[in-house]
Amino acid sequence: MKILFLLFPLILLLVQGAAGGSYSCRRRGGFCTFGGCRYPTTPVGKCSTFKTCCKR
Repeated sequence: MKILFLLFPLILLLVQGAAGGSYSCRRRGGFCTFGGCRYPTTPVGKCSTFKTCCKR
């Protein structure tokens, strides 16, 4: 039962970080892509764990 007190904040942090990733990326003028950014674009942030925010 004590593990729930440790697990609950961790889950909240993971959900909070993924909530506005794509929105903040679009506000910066970028787009989300799976993996890394291709040549003419540069990474400017992260949308989620596996998605990168790229900008031209």
